[in-house]
Amino acid sequence: MNWWYKNKASLLIAPLILLLTIDYNTLNFGVASDFLGIVFSVVLFIFGGRKTNIKVNYILFLLILIFEFVSYRLHTRSLHFLSLLLMICLVYYELTKKFSFIAFICILLFSSIFNKLFEHLTIEIKQLLCQGVFYSLKNFIPLECFEGVNFYINGAKITIDTACMGLSMFKTGLLFGAVFLTFEEKKRDKNYTVLQIIFFCLIVIVLNIISNYFRIVSLVLLNCTQENFLHHIIGILCFGIYQIIPMLLILQYLKPKKEEVITNLSMPNYFLISILFIIIMITGFEMKQQKRDYLLEDLNLNYDIKKGEWVTNEVFKIKTAHKLIYIKTVSHKPLICWTGNGYKIIKSEEISIKNEKIWYNLMEKNNIQYASYWWYECNGKKYTSFIEVMLMKLLYNKPIRLINETLVIS
Repeated sequence: MNWWYKNKASLLIAPLILLLTIDYNTLNFGVASDFLGIVFSVVLFIFGGRKTNIKVNYILFLLILIFEFVSYRLHTRSLHFLSLLLMICLVYYELTKKFSFIAFICILLFSSIFNKLFEHLTIEIKQLLCQGVFYSLKNFIPLECFEGVNFYINGAKITIDTACMGLSMFKTGLLFGAVFLTFEEKKRDKNYTVLQIIFFCLIVIVLNIISNYFRIVSLVLLNCTQENFLHHIIGILCFGIYQIIPMLLILQYLKPKKEEVITNLSMPNYFLISILFIIIMITGFEMKQQKRDYLLEDLNLNYDIKKGEWVTNEVFKIKTAHKLIYIKTVSHKPLICWTGNGYKIIKSEEISIKNEKIWYNLMEKNNIQYASYWWYECNGKKYTSFIEVMLMKLLYNKPIRLINETLVIS
């Protein structure tokens, strides 16, 4: 038994390195999405780790089990990558009995699964912010109306760019908050409680909303919505004034309370870790298999696939005289693809056609307007909720796809 304890570092680290080597493609996929954020979060986890009596190994075990089940079932690399990061945290905890709840939140934040979730909320968040700005300013400046992310002032249209949705500011704000909390703990040699950490994170989220609100207000007032030097300076100033400074002021009153926990280093739970190693390895080999999405299986006969072509192995395009049709995997949300190709979303709303709900987008590019209709399809039925169709696939393993029909209207 003593031998197992003395050689615990080798017995845990060597298999972990082997696991990361086998899953190199997934690791590369995840790190490429946000290299600095992920590396910094892991370093912060090790630097800011504190001894705890909470059995976090069981919490991590449960999270990894859930993530790996979903990853295997849905062939989701982003969740599998997150499991690998949590495995690193688990091994570190078993070796030192230290855990950083602050850095743990950052790891979740910078994982690619968060990016995917945020992508499906991007347009809605930006439109809500623009709506708030319009009602705040309409009595002070000649704002005629707003449509989606567009303001009209004296007949001129001002469009708020995609960067104003605040994803980078959101991540950066929470990362700065994590650094401030960690250094405050180190300076005072005390720890924040979990409730204090959650409370501070909620404050940072509110500050991010306020920061982005005033960023859009400033851009509209200065008529500086096009990306240029002043545009970036306004973003940095709003970030500093409405996020960094308030965080530092709040930390003057939010003090760590808990003394450093004294724990005796115990034997690592080799059984629990061995189970996770096997599960992650099996899922890793599944990730290496070619994913089949059955995009064209049981497709409505109204879509003539003989006239179509594969753009990528995840996107099939059919071009007709009056309409452009894309049949895609559900990860390709149309709003992200359209805005990425220079189209401006004027309106986005849920509508009903033949008692089925679908999404409608009014878009514009080069002074030409387009109507775009899209929905998720599973088992012959239309859905508008990404979460709903993913749950259906998870539970029933039914093939799902996204269909997007676009036509010129003016």
